[in-house]
Amino acid sequence: MFMYTLCLRSLFTMYKNKLFEAELKRVQLYAVDVTLDPDTAHLHLILSDDGKQVHCSDERKSLPDNPERFSRCFCVLGNQSFSSGRFYFEVQVKEKTKWILGVTRESVNRKEHTKWSPKNGYWTLALYRNILMALDDRAVRLSLQSIPEKVGVFVDYEEGLVSFYNVGDAALIYSFTGCSFNEKLHPFLSGGTSLTI
Repeated sequence: MFMYTLCLRSLFTMYKNKLFEAELKRVQLYAVDVTLDPDTAHLHLILSDDGKQVHCSDERKSLPDNPERFSRCFCVLGNQSFSSGRFYFEVQVKEKTKWILGVTRESVNRKEHTKWSPKNGYWTLALYRNILMALDDRAVRLSLQSIPEKVGVFVDYEEGLVSFYNVGDAALIYSFTGCSFNEKLHPFLSGGTSLTI
């Protein structure tokens, strides 16, 4: 009986993995090329020339504090915005110990500290001290077999869905469902270490 249960469990795990693999391949069909917007980057963030990487600097850049720029949090938005359809992008987080990533409404407050939650226009996943959390209206601590090295973010605007995938394991990490989108969404990154989009 014990052997039979183990075989069933193994078959179920294999089947589930195949399903997630197929699902990840399906959402990757909606991949978009994302670059980071220097006009939104906090003054301690340094962007690469191609807009694909961001890292934190000890020195504060001397740039105008324009309305688009995050002033309090080390954040940056993607140049691209989406107000319909589906889109997908990936962020390399390998060996990073602290990050927040996802999507945000265009109108979020960029000048004050705010709680990163759907209520405030953020649909995000966070890693801090090896604890992975979905920053829902109440943070949800996630237990995973391994910390992702690359995170895929998929949005279906009309369905009100934001899903996060561990690309290496082809596994779904978390989904925000029943979201109400009524304005442009931007890719969003925050972190004290370097990230690649």
